[in-house]
Amino acid sequence: MASVLPTSPPIDGPIRSHADLVTLIITTSPTPSAPSTELLDQILQSFELHCPTLSACRVILVLDTYDRIGSASRLKKGQVLPEGAACYEQYKENAKRVILNHYSRSSQDDGDSEDYDGAAPDLMSISYAEAEYGADTYHQQTNAANLTITRTHDNRVTFIEPAQRIGFGLAVRSALRLATTPYVWIQQHDWSLVSDIPLGPLLDLMIQQQRFSSSSPTPDQDSDTTRQVLSVPIKYVCFPSIRMLSYAASDHVCAFPALRGLTNLHKGNFSPPASTIPRIDNATTAAKIKIPLTPLFFWHDKPHLAETEHYLAQVFPNRLAMPRGAFIEDTVGQRARDEMKDGQWRKWACWLYYPEEGKKLCVRHLKGRTWRGTEAEALKKIEWLRSRGELAKGL
Repeated sequence: MASVLPTSPPIDGPIRSHADLVTLIITTSPTPSAPSTELLDQILQSFELHCPTLSACRVILVLDTYDRIGSASRLKKGQVLPEGAACYEQYKENAKRVILNHYSRSSQDDGDSEDYDGAAPDLMSISYAEAEYGADTYHQQTNAANLTITRTHDNRVTFIEPAQRIGFGLAVRSALRLATTPYVWIQQHDWSLVSDIPLGPLLDLMIQQQRFSSSSPTPDQDSDTTRQVLSVPIKYVCFPSIRMLSYAASDHVCAFPALRGLTNLHKGNFSPPASTIPRIDNATTAAKIKIPLTPLFFWHDKPHLAETEHYLAQVFPNRLAMPRGAFIEDTVGQRARDEMKDGQWRKWACWLYYPEEGKKLCVRHLKGRTWRGTEAEALKKIEWLRSRGELAKGL
């Protein structure tokens, strides 16, 4: 099947807010909680509470599928139970409806008159593409998964549905190819925000550092002046989970003299430039805000903000870069760390948002691979208490 990549027009007119600079990419796949959309609901609620810009930007939802139906559920391997397969088909429709409803409201709040609440077919366009992978040696083999791409006519909401399981890595690449903004926020379906994220100032800072670094590139080992510190690019920013607290003082950094030296040189509170772009959040004014960052020596899958072109060039340079079904951090992430330890951190330009000197949690894992939904988890707890004879005692 020939690849037909739909194209979105660039953003027309002036930038109304920082939301016009970033595309939210959400990846989802079969979970025990399907057909419930509670995981997605929690994520969207956390956006509203901690980063409203993510509720106002364009969104691409990748609805990955499974490989086979079996007698045991092995979601990481792409195997689901028969009932899991049926539930997932309903989940996909529910998830699309949730995203359309949420971003329809956001669009109306921004003054956009188009209403696509309820996934009205006449407000959606359909196109097709491929997610290629693996070697290209034998042309009779089709090393590609077919993709169905559905869009609202204003291009604010896009759904990607693979005909076969592609995995997180290829799901991200497929969405990146459709993104028309300079930056993307990558969001797995079971991570929620738990602290405020100053997305607007972060974007301003990334743009500023891009200008500095392009005008005065220098190697890591020579970065010993104020100007050279300023010239370090910021192309990827990850947000700390429980295991990443106090990262700069952890063995991931301190056990390696080169990484420890880079951290000592570059960790700090960055001042974003004064922005002329209207803000839609309630964060501190740009004149007062400081962005705490520390060098990160890995490319994580958990929620992160990144430069779109850098992502495609660095993580997906060719079809061999990502096997079908693989995670980025399990493949490219390991290679990135090896290169960073070898003096190429600037090439990857990875940073960790580091509020309160790394003591503040920003994202929490909802454990989508095992969590079965609020009702099912409550029943599970009741059964566990009953098996221990504690339910009757409590009553």
